[in-house]
Amino acid sequence: MNVLALMLQQEAQGGPVESIARTFGVNWTHLTAQFVSFAIVCAALYWLAYRPVLRMLEARRQQIAAGLANTEKINAALANIESQRQGVMAEAQAQSAKLIADAREIAKRLQEQEAQRSIAAAEQILQKAREASESEHARMLTELKREVGRLVVQTTTAVVGKVLTPEDERRLAEETARQLATTT
Repeated sequence: MNVLALMLQQEAQGGPVESIARTFGVNWTHLTAQFVSFAIVCAALYWLAYRPVLRMLEARRQQIAAGLANTEKINAALANIESQRQGVMAEAQAQSAKLIADAREIAKRLQEQEAQRSIAAAEQILQKAREASESEHARMLTELKREVGRLVVQTTTAVVGKVLTPEDERRLAEETARQLATTT
């Protein structure tokens, strides 16, 4: 307003401003109307455009700040999750190492048990083979004694020339068996 009063005062005096204004063709009423019009447009733009843009920018700043805060929270949570994952992995590795050690120990025990069973089975087989061998040996000796007794009886019959009675054959077979038993 002071500028307007100054301009009106200078117009009345006809000073240097008036001479310049006349040189350039300035119409003070139009200039004043233009100034008022420009002020109204600036005020309207300030209230209708600039302030909403500022509010929107402030909201964006807040969203960005919230996003950064959330990013920090997420990074902290990820670091926590990573440390938990590392802990779980270490625990799982420890458990797997323990399971492997237990499995090896069990396998060793089973191997020893199977070896003992195999040894016991082999000993049983050897024992049965010995018993069968002894039984076969005893049977063969008995058969041999019988055969030797029969041969002695045959030989004696052929040498003596007489027919032996069953009592004589039995007696000779027993004597031969006794003599064979004492020599073996």
